[in-house]
Amino acid sequence: WSCALAQKPALETVRSSLRLLNASAYRLQSECRKTVPPEPGATVDYQLLTQQVIQCAYDIAKAAKQLVTI
Repeated sequence: WSCALAQKPALETVRSSLRLLNASAYRLQSECRKTVPPEPGATVDYQLLTQQVIQCAYDIAKAAKQLVTI
């Protein structure tokens, strides 16, 4: 019975890490789509976009590390 209790926090950590991984991957995909201007002549703030992509990549790496260390 105590073994089941010990596994519950680990299971929640896995779920949390998978949610972060999924959300970050979705966000990364969305940010990458922004590299193509929505219409001819539209400008893209590549500095902000780069920062967003870096943050997404960081969150993906963080979630992957959490999964590996469980």
